[in-house]
Amino acid sequence: MRLFALLLGVLWTLPSAASDSEHGIAFILRAQHPPKGVVFETVAGSENDLQRILPRIRAAIERLRKRHPDLRFAVVSHGTEQFGLLSSRRERLAPVHDAVRKLVTQDVPVHVCATHAAWEGFSREDFPDYVDVAASGPEQIRAYQRQGYALIRMDIE
Repeated sequence: MRLFALLLGVLWTLPSAASDSEHGIAFILRAQHPPKGVVFETVAGSENDLQRILPRIRAAIERLRKRHPDLRFAVVSHGTEQFGLLSSRRERLAPVHDAVRKLVTQDVPVHVCATHAAWEGFSREDFPDYVDVAASGPEQIRAYQRQGYALIRMDIE
């Protein structure tokens, strides 16, 4: 497991974030002994960005599940994009909310960051019940990593 984490860590030194995520996914697809799970991190600058990121996450999950059916997944959104998941944005960003609900029904928890939300004047109650509001997005990611999850950052292409 340590070797896997070290090798995956080396992948993050590559120049392009989009290629980093693809390299990380490809690395796990080739692995004889995959990590316990994958946590997808999103940090983007607009509440509309999840419309572009979530389909890529769903496609990655499908590819990874096909190769490693027991792999577990989670999503942690802790940039401005997380505000697309506010209950007040449900109608305007219905495809995003629908995609998150579908992930959750497929045992893929989706977390947002309470700390970042508080900085912008939002609380846990401002998010729908299908979104988990973690105290800290970065700490939620570290908790998954401590459980043996590999981190794959999904940026805007």
